[in-house]
Amino acid sequence: MSMTIHVDIVSAEGEIFSGLVEMVYAPGEMGELGIAPRHAPLLTRLKAGDVRLDLGDGKEMQHYYVSGGMLEVQPHIVTVLADTAVRAADLDEAAARKARQRAEEHLRDAESQIDTAKAQAELAETAAQLRAIDRLRKTKR
Repeated sequence: MSMTIHVDIVSAEGEIFSGLVEMVYAPGEMGELGIAPRHAPLLTRLKAGDVRLDLGDGKEMQHYYVSGGMLEVQPHIVTVLADTAVRAADLDEAAARKARQRAEEHLRDAESQIDTAKAQAELAETAAQLRAIDRLRKTKR
């Protein structure tokens, strides 16, 4: 039996995943993080993106979209405190594409720095959702 680490993914809506995995991959603010069992303690911010869980034993990798949040790593537990967390398979590609189009329109029509910043944040979030959908699609092939 290989080594595992307990992972909890939670958001304001509730717990979305709790269980043992062999490896966790998360979109850290400074870059992609890979967390294995007995990893050194760590606390970092997450950016919008795809959290992937390798369950091991030949099982399919699980994908979750997070819109940002915090990642806490202890030697035997990883906690993802997400602003929003959704199973990547539950993301609506058509809705994400429409939201990206609206954000691009808002960016073009922005009248102030606040409008521009809000549109850029919306655009970054929808781009992260579409990347998560694309990554999930590629792993299913």
